[in-house]
Amino acid sequence: MSQGEAAGRGTAKAQDRGWAWMVLLAAVLLQGLTLGFPCCIGVFFTDLQHEFQASNSQTSWFPSIMVAVLHGGGPLCSILVKRFGCRFVVMLGGLLSGLGMVSSSFCKSISELYLTAGLITGLGSCFSFQAGVTVLGYYFVRWQTLANAVASTGVSLGFTLWPLLSQYLLDEMGWRNTFLIFGGILLNCCVCGAIMRPIQLASGSLPQSAKPEEEPGSRAEEAQLSNGASPHHPTLQQHTRRTKCFHVLQNYLAFDIFCQNKGYQIYTIGVTWMMMGFALPHVYLVPYAIHSGVEEHKAALLISIIGFINIFIRPLTGLLSGHRVFTGRRIYLFSLAALLCGLSNFICIISAEFSVLILYCVILSIAMSGIGALVFQVLMDVVEMDRFSSALGLFTILESITLLIGPPLTGLLVDITSDFHYVFYNSSFFLLSAALFMGLSFCALEKKNKLREASKAHLDKPSRYQYSERSTEPKAENQSPPAVEYITSI
Repeated sequence: MSQGEAAGRGTAKAQDRGWAWMVLLAAVLLQGLTLGFPCCIGVFFTDLQHEFQASNSQTSWFPSIMVAVLHGGGPLCSILVKRFGCRFVVMLGGLLSGLGMVSSSFCKSISELYLTAGLITGLGSCFSFQAGVTVLGYYFVRWQTLANAVASTGVSLGFTLWPLLSQYLLDEMGWRNTFLIFGGILLNCCVCGAIMRPIQLASGSLPQSAKPEEEPGSRAEEAQLSNGASPHHPTLQQHTRRTKCFHVLQNYLAFDIFCQNKGYQIYTIGVTWMMMGFALPHVYLVPYAIHSGVEEHKAALLISIIGFINIFIRPLTGLLSGHRVFTGRRIYLFSLAALLCGLSNFICIISAEFSVLILYCVILSIAMSGIGALVFQVLMDVVEMDRFSSALGLFTILESITLLIGPPLTGLLVDITSDFHYVFYNSSFFLLSAALFMGLSFCALEKKNKLREASKAHLDKPSRYQYSERSTEPKAENQSPPAVEYITSI
């Protein structure tokens, strides 16, 4: 038996069965530990303000940096996974997350928290989450969709449990000791990473077995070398550096798709704008409730209600949107969910009573479930799958920028006006305007494509999705699938 055949048999035994389900359990825990963690920061908002005598804007930079790095570090994580493998990157992320929170417990200023809890913990969470999702693609083939759906429930579990644990520990031992304990809890990402042992593909190895694609300009370099040019010639070195830089941008940041694909362009701009307001309730809901006279335990319970409802609604939303009736129309479901999310904020403006806030959390959770279940499915609809990984890289980086600046800018407005209602005014404005922009733009794009298809019906085949415009570049033969697909969840 050849070595390749033996590797293939080993893979067949490992995928979709046996140890793969332990890896899935580890992925569920990872998503709860990483993506679910930032939701509990609002519990500490008031205590951090009093400790460091910081304004709303200054305090909100801390969770904003954490969430922005968590979402925007995908390309860096992708590079590390290709170089060192998923297992190493998950464990590295666990070490960084734990180190960041332990260091945060000794911080003496709010600016130090930006570095420790914001940057270091955020980057560690990004590494653990993204690499943990990537490894599922190796362990599951037949049940890959189910595995990803089950893994995403970890986010909802984290949303449910982290705020309750945070409030209990905060009451018992203060925020510094709580952050110290959180550091130890996040180190469990290393345990999850240890479970994710490497697996070989059916072809006999991991993606290294596939020959790397020839970089653009390599033929030109070979021609210059054959003509006697020295490889150390300054002009040739500059050309090589430019070529490599272009190749990296092409692989990880799909600027070419953004310029050529109108559907991707509209969707990316719409989601990026939407994120300016999407994260505001998560950061300010607990401080707003406490400011309005709600007890701290009840205020922390509000975030847990959102997470608990998400556990059940998000899978149902995913199943509903997968029905063939919604094929080509998922963007409108996504816009509707964003519209509902924006309208729900007016409930908080009307009243801040605890019973009213519970109603707000129920409606907000349903709308959030729609956004979370559809955000990447719509992206798959408008972009070819062989370029999905690079398209997602630009998508996550742009949304991480608005996730970073949204809460601090709103906090500055609250500091100036001393009115928490502006949090929900701002959130509604960004969500509603983004929903209308995406819905109306895709409707106009669909009509334009229909007219184009009608005029060229005898030449062109109808597209799979009426509102999508995709690149018409020829595909390379025997092109291997992307080694890493970094995915974020909202």
